[in-house]
Amino acid sequence: MNQTDISALQRLSHTLDILRRQCPWDRVQTIQSLRYLTIEETYELSEAILRLADPPDGSSPAPLNAEFKKELGDLFMHLLFYAKIADEEGRFTPADIFNAITDKLISRHPFIFHPDAYEGESWEQLKMHEGRRSVLDGVPASLPPLVKAVRLQEKAAGIGVDPTLPADSPEPLNLGSDAAPDEESVGTLLFNLIHWAHDHGINADTALARANQRFQDKVRAFEKQQDH
Repeated sequence: MNQTDISALQRLSHTLDILRRQCPWDRVQTIQSLRYLTIEETYELSEAILRLADPPDGSSPAPLNAEFKKELGDLFMHLLFYAKIADEEGRFTPADIFNAITDKLISRHPFIFHPDAYEGESWEQLKMHEGRRSVLDGVPASLPPLVKAVRLQEKAAGIGVDPTLPADSPEPLNLGSDAAPDEESVGTLLFNLIHWAHDHGINADTALARANQRFQDKVRAFEKQQDH
């Protein structure tokens, strides 16, 4: 960060301090009350990133960059707001946050910062040094199922576990068949399809999100035709 960046950050911090003292809404916010709003901001940033990577037809880069910048700023403001509330409550200071994440980055990259002490541990093995009992401890229980499946498979692969589920039948489900599949076979198929996508360099959650966008465009185009 150069001095311009630091000055801009200080300006945001000062503005939040003023709002915390003078704005009726900002003054009453707590860590708990901001939680669901932060989740919403995170999804808005996610959508902006998808549009940035795969813009709809006829869009120009400038508006997409502006949207991405706006959503990034909204989320950054939330994080700084949490830090300020935590400081007010005597939990920790912003400096504690920055130092903690810096220490963690250094600890997880011994091959860069301490190459003489590095013993060849994998990424997941390095994280286990932090007191985790399982590689799955870092996967939030509340993640959406598709995202959770992606992360579970990545964690399992990191310690050498086969990231697939055994299927009762070696044959894939026949989508044209009249036979109704059971829930377990469909779940297994979806889980293993996520792994197949990963093996081909595709994040299944991102792929489905973009498919959702394409389908929304299809529905809107249909609705537009019906209006004429």
